[in-house]
Amino acid sequence: MANYFNIGKLSATYGTEGEFILRHSLGKRTALKDVTAVFIEERKDSFLPYFLQKAKAKDAEHVYVKLEGIDTREAARNMLQKGVYLEEADFKAQASGSAPLSLLGYQVEDSVHGPLGQIEEIIEMPHQVLAKVTYREKEMLLPLNEQTLLKVDKKQQLVRLELPEGLLDIYLG
Repeated sequence: MANYFNIGKLSATYGTEGEFILRHSLGKRTALKDVTAVFIEERKDSFLPYFLQKAKAKDAEHVYVKLEGIDTREAARNMLQKGVYLEEADFKAQASGSAPLSLLGYQVEDSVHGPLGQIEEIIEMPHQVLAKVTYREKEMLLPLNEQTLLKVDKKQQLVRLELPEGLLDIYLG
């Protein structure tokens, strides 16, 4: 099965031909050049491919997209707020190296507890970036900020953290 990376969601309709405004967190202005298909999460972990007819950058967080087979405003409205995913190769080509989203798939290591697991999801909140990691079969949300982030090793795809004392105990206790 292919690896899919969440880049954002269909946030609004645009025009009358079934176009969308895609809100993404790729970290740069993009027109999704060379991307032939995006994947929409119809149900949890169920992705349907939609071919891109056209895409045009709006700003650093939004892109206008037209998907094949979605030709009316009503059809587009039914897909609003659905997650949009890219296959791994497309994701790596589109994401800015400095975007938090580019850390997907990296291994996480804590200065005290050692290896914790792989970053499965990046959750960007208004004042906080969280990395979802599964450690000892428990889902954990780890803060990525100036206080916790020691080093990001792009070559080894490793994120070294110094987590606040007691944070892991909350998840494992």
